[in-house]
Amino acid sequence: MDTTQKTGLVMEARGLIKRYGHVVALDETDFEIREGEVLAVIGDNGAGKSSLIQCLSGAVQPDEGELLISGEPASLKSPVEARRRGIETVFQSLAVSPALDIASNIFLGRELRRPGIAGSVFRMLDRKRMREEALEVMSQLGLQTLQNIAQSVETLSGGQRQGVAVARAAAFGSKVVILDEPTAALGVKESGRVVKLIKDINARGIPVVLISHNMPQIFEVADRIHIQRLGKRIALVETSQIDMADAVALMVGAKTPADLGIAS
Repeated sequence: MDTTQKTGLVMEARGLIKRYGHVVALDETDFEIREGEVLAVIGDNGAGKSSLIQCLSGAVQPDEGELLISGEPASLKSPVEARRRGIETVFQSLAVSPALDIASNIFLGRELRRPGIAGSVFRMLDRKRMREEALEVMSQLGLQTLQNIAQSVETLSGGQRQGVAVARAAAFGSKVVILDEPTAALGVKESGRVVKLIKDINARGIPVVLISHNMPQIFEVADRIHIQRLGKRIALVETSQIDMADAVALMVGAKTPADLGIAS
């Protein structure tokens, strides 16, 4: 396929370079995601996947290169700025506040105020509405062990905390949703729910970037695969045009794109 085609691109990066001292994490990396697609990003340890996602989410700034959102040059100075642009990210390390309840975590930084003077003047939170809306979002994950939307996140299991973070991204991502290993801490049933949520997000027309080592999951949900190796994107291929074995072979360097007739 022609990976230079630019039609319908929601987010694009050109020639990203990120150095940490003498270590080059990103070496002129390109990236693109189209409207309405699920794009998987795969790569071995040290391939630069995390650095790429951090640049796309505003967590770090590249030393060189260009980022475009809907075709316009953009500079994301922080994750807060990225969220304002509709880019929601669930990092592998999770960004939840354990002492707050589930609803407060989902609406963190976007709290709903009570109507009228109570909200506009006295800045009182509409906790009832936040809990109702948070419960509706969380129900999409089908976490059967979730007892109370008002319980603190520190009382939840690792999988449930991941569910809270994914639900928050699903609730507010309007441009792109980036999920970094979203099912790594989940059991089989909960992982299935997250896969369904990815499909639901995508069905609403929101593109999803999925970073995962779970190859069956990738081939179930992804439209295209971005293969990262040694700080570079070495291939961008339709999922239907490659099998798992060849994808892994490219990822670890056992094969090259030329071996498979794939444009790099």
